[in-house]
Amino acid sequence: MTIPADEPRAAATPYGTPEAPRVAVRGEAHLEVEPEIARIGISVAARGKDRRTALEDLTRRNAAVLELVTSYGEAVERLETGHFSLTPELTARGRGERVRTYHGAVRLTAELADFTALGELTTRLADLELTRVDGPWWALRPGSPVHRKARQQAVREAVQRAREYAEALGTSLAALVELADIGAENAEPYGRAPGRMRAMAAPGAAGEAAAPLALEPERQHVRAQVNARFTMVPPQL
Repeated sequence: MTIPADEPRAAATPYGTPEAPRVAVRGEAHLEVEPEIARIGISVAARGKDRRTALEDLTRRNAAVLELVTSYGEAVERLETGHFSLTPELTARGRGERVRTYHGAVRLTAELADFTALGELTTRLADLELTRVDGPWWALRPGSPVHRKARQQAVREAVQRAREYAEALGTSLAALVELADIGAENAEPYGRAPGRMRAMAAPGAAGEAAAPLALEPERQHVRAQVNARFTMVPPQL
């Protein structure tokens, strides 16, 4: 049906009408669950009076770290090198650009889902020469079903809240008008700031292997919120 150009259109009624009153609510969900993965940062350092020595030491130590991490097989889901540097340090005195020493560094990130292996690996890494370990950072996987569970719980909570408002008026819900997702995410994606584990072992240091580090996984907080609008059957006030 075509509306004549000179016929006024009905005004929008975003807040409902007496014949179709609306109720707007917010549904929220908060889940506390165990983490699914843990990430650690690994920094390998080297220092030498000439470039070649520093580079060779850094290469050797980096290879030792890679060999150790990859030896854990499927327990390590991801291993990435994020940064490499070899920087000359100039002398503070004297004329000209005289190099005093060279500093080398490689930074890696490892991601594990086996937390038993995580404790052993962090201890063995920290026992390597000039190697620093940071972390762990606990997290859920991006596609974790926990996120879906939180969103669904938030929707159910919104429907329940709207029904309670309608029941307080002696009526019931008629239809859903709008459902807006305003967030379903970790409050702290990588957990709180972890303590730093550091080891700067002397070159060639030997001895018994350190006992595996006991790590307690940090529980993750997953929140979801939705806004929902419903129409109600007109109540008899």
